[in-house]
Amino acid sequence: WVEVPCDQAACAGQDGSYATGCSSEGRFTDNGDGTVTDHCTGLMWQKDTADVNGDGQSTGQDRAFWCGALAYCENLSFAGHDDWRLPNVRELQSIVDYGRVGPAIDPVFGALSSVYWSSTDIVGVPVGAWIVRFSDGYVHYGAKGDVLHVRAVRSGP
Repeated sequence: WVEVPCDQAACAGQDGSYATGCSSEGRFTDNGDGTVTDHCTGLMWQKDTADVNGDGQSTGQDRAFWCGALAYCENLSFAGHDDWRLPNVRELQSIVDYGRVGPAIDPVFGALSSVYWSSTDIVGVPVGAWIVRFSDGYVHYGAKGDVLHVRAVRSGP
């Protein structure tokens, strides 16, 4: 393993060479009420992994089946808002930070290096939905009968 500096001519064209997309600098604001605002997408996120068990703690045990994840978010009244929902796969992937690993997300979030549900069905596979693994940002499919973590989102502010 040899680290290659990004500024070498042999490595031209890396994503760091172009100032496109949203900068991670100042992108997220911790609102101090358990939510985080994404200034790139305009979405407001639940800061920590959802407490789907309702025990007042967000732990590795807080997981739900897909339908339970949808219901949790739809029924969530949190931080003065009641329009929470389970994010679609693109929204969920938008908060992955591919410059980090374990977890691959900005430290403003309280995230487990684990797998999170999206609300996105897999067309033609009625038993599957798209998932995002926050240990490394991997997007894959999961069986709706699996028990995975949940993070709610809403259109902010």
